[in-house]
Amino acid sequence: MSRYSDWISAQCISICSVEFRLILTLLVAVAGCSPAGSSRDAQENLKDPLLFHLVQADLWQAAVEKNVMYFPPTYEQDGFTHATANPDLLINVANQFYLDVPGKCLCLRMTIKSLRASGVRVVFEGTASVGGKKEASFTGTDHKLFPHILGGIHPSTVLGVHEVVRSADGTFLTVAGVTR
Repeated sequence: MSRYSDWISAQCISICSVEFRLILTLLVAVAGCSPAGSSRDAQENLKDPLLFHLVQADLWQAAVEKNVMYFPPTYEQDGFTHATANPDLLINVANQFYLDVPGKCLCLRMTIKSLRASGVRVVFEGTASVGGKKEASFTGTDHKLFPHILGGIHPSTVLGVHEVVRSADGTFLTVAGVTR
């Protein structure tokens, strides 16, 4: 009898473990939160379900015209496409990482769900350098999780494209309809 109850206990632990992993997977898929993140991060990801990515207008237009996945110039080096889920940080992120990128920029708006529809996964991780050249150094990001898109962005996943306003010296000022 003891051997049988031990077997039953082991099966329950195994099933519960599978159920627990399934619940965590669902949380990541639906809420965009990471088990490694704090509950505050999970709440922010639920509050900010939209994801934003800055893109050079000419590179985006080429992807749209060909109806192909867009990959940023730093994708191979970084291993993912950078994004943010918090529009309040968008201008800081732009001025930290993309100030030296010339030309017109746009801001793509999408969701985890729209990206998933094209077979792309999103994970929330700490800040990471862009193209290996700069580390994040602006206030408020040391414990914040950012969406990293594990793939490119297909035009069909984008819910909106917003104009980015820059000053004459290239400083990012605002994103129309997104930032204040």
